[in-house]
Amino acid sequence: QVQLVESGGGLVQAGESHTLSCAASGSIFGIYVMGWYRQAPGSQRELVATKANTGNTVYGDSVQGRFTVSRDNAKNTVFLRMDNLKPEDTGVYFCYAQYRRRTPEGVPGVTRTGWGQGTQVTVSS
Repeated sequence: QVQLVESGGGLVQAGESHTLSCAASGSIFGIYVMGWYRQAPGSQRELVATKANTGNTVYGDSVQGRFTVSRDNAKNTVFLRMDNLKPEDTGVYFCYAQYRRRTPEGVPGVTRTGWGQGTQVTVSS
């Protein structure tokens, strides 16, 4: 099993900056993509940002230019730096990863997608 655990959620004022982090743990062979999605009340889950091992980075339109995703591959951790936060950024932020588990035989398993439990970010105006 591979677990993703987010931290850093909370209440922030509009215009402020805030950083989320997510650490992956377990029997990991390799993590290929890590990133963030979010879900506001009454809305579908949407892409915030992802970063691949290749360095390729994808941002959602609503956060482009304000949010920055980064990774510490040695620690299997992904960060989300959020600048100039707006009330519409309020939601539950979910960590996301595409990975391959190390099997008991020591070989890589199939590629899987994992999600964290989510962390609430509330931006007040």
